[in-house]
Amino acid sequence: MVRNKKYDVAIIGAGISGIFASYELMISDPSMKVVLIEQGQPVSKRSCPIIRGATESCIGCDPCAIMRGFGGAGAFSDGKFNFTTLFGGWLNEYISDRELMRLIEYVDGINVSFGATTDVFSTDTPEADVIRRKAIALDLHLMDAKCKHLGTERNRDLLATQFEWLSKRIEVLCDTRVEEIVVLPDGSFELESSAGTINCEYLVAAPGRSGAEWFSKQCQKLKLVMINNQVDLGLRVELPAIVFKEITDAMYEAKLLYRTARYKDVVRTFCMNPYGYVVTENTDGIITANGHSYTDPSMRSENTNFALLVSNRFTTPFNEPYQYGKRIASLSNMLGGGIMVQRFGDLMDGRRTNAHRLPQGFVKPTLNATPGDLSLVLPKRHLDNIIEMIQVLDRLAPGTANQDTLLYGVEVKFYSARISLTNELETMIPNFFAIGDGAGITRGLSQAGASGVHAARAVLRRKGVIQ
Repeated sequence: MVRNKKYDVAIIGAGISGIFASYELMISDPSMKVVLIEQGQPVSKRSCPIIRGATESCIGCDPCAIMRGFGGAGAFSDGKFNFTTLFGGWLNEYISDRELMRLIEYVDGINVSFGATTDVFSTDTPEADVIRRKAIALDLHLMDAKCKHLGTERNRDLLATQFEWLSKRIEVLCDTRVEEIVVLPDGSFELESSAGTINCEYLVAAPGRSGAEWFSKQCQKLKLVMINNQVDLGLRVELPAIVFKEITDAMYEAKLLYRTARYKDVVRTFCMNPYGYVVTENTDGIITANGHSYTDPSMRSENTNFALLVSNRFTTPFNEPYQYGKRIASLSNMLGGGIMVQRFGDLMDGRRTNAHRLPQGFVKPTLNATPGDLSLVLPKRHLDNIIEMIQVLDRLAPGTANQDTLLYGVEVKFYSARISLTNELETMIPNFFAIGDGAGITRGLSQAGASGVHAARAVLRRKGVIQ
């Protein structure tokens, strides 16, 4: 039990942004007293009963090992690390593109020192150019990027090594919930936590996606200005790997954008997993779809999966995009007891996929989901957008719109309402910084890590460690 212990810096959340903030502080000033507070378990103890085969459906572990714990939600991802300022967050609204790329490359160098791969996929190749030309003819826009695939199993090994390094240098409090943030009269901070009271001079909030709603409530109590952020809502598509083989062989993951003819909404592919698996996430009791893939060939499936997402950015008077996503996802949970799956042919025919029809298809599901009717879950506008996108993708990758292509619903990417921040990622409260996905400024491993380094350097400058 921690009782009124004083630290130089307290970091709430041991996801990627929190990890890299901690690393940067320690590598620059090993004498600094830092505590990293995490609601979930160390990465070595994070174990999902579905992944280890103990159960076929989510049993609502609290906290969810997929979403919480050292490494954050990225620990169970397939570890895609993107080198780009075009997507993965909005850090380039606070710093220049050039500075952001330097930070991303710096974060990658740290990962490599801990054992990450040096292999890089790129859209800047003759093979990728062939895909780009085919895509643009269909009004599909391929976003330029370099990408590393760490792999689900290697990603966890990397995080375990980082945990070991950090735990020897700072205090890492796992299985610890922060209940409330209090600003003291002298400008320092007091955290009321399940481990007792924690005091610090500087505070860095890195709550991650799973802590976004909690963090929004804390910010409201502290009267911090909030800006509505978007919520990404859609489905996960699963099909035979050969359908997208030309694309995934060329660049591993294709980020494709399409503006629909009907509504002029942008639909994008997200988190493409060649030879991967569809998995579940549990965010505060709401079960949503996701995907991952392994680097080990013996652990691969015969399918590729990816998400199709439509972004909604709300204006006043509505100010709860997080709740909007949760309510839609809860419909799927209510109707299907968790994730729902439907054959694309059944969706187009206006009929529910059932337990008899699903096994007759040629695509074997990699997730045990409930057969159902996704038209009863997604709003019509979203569903129309996704259907149109699938039909266009079918012209780029013939077979995408096959009858047996599987659709899992729903997939939601939750982002916190964005806090008003300075270019140093400092809130309107002095010495209180906010970073990562939960602060609404990043949505991927590379920019999350970069945000942690950027905020840590601001703290180091104020303490006179660096210029």
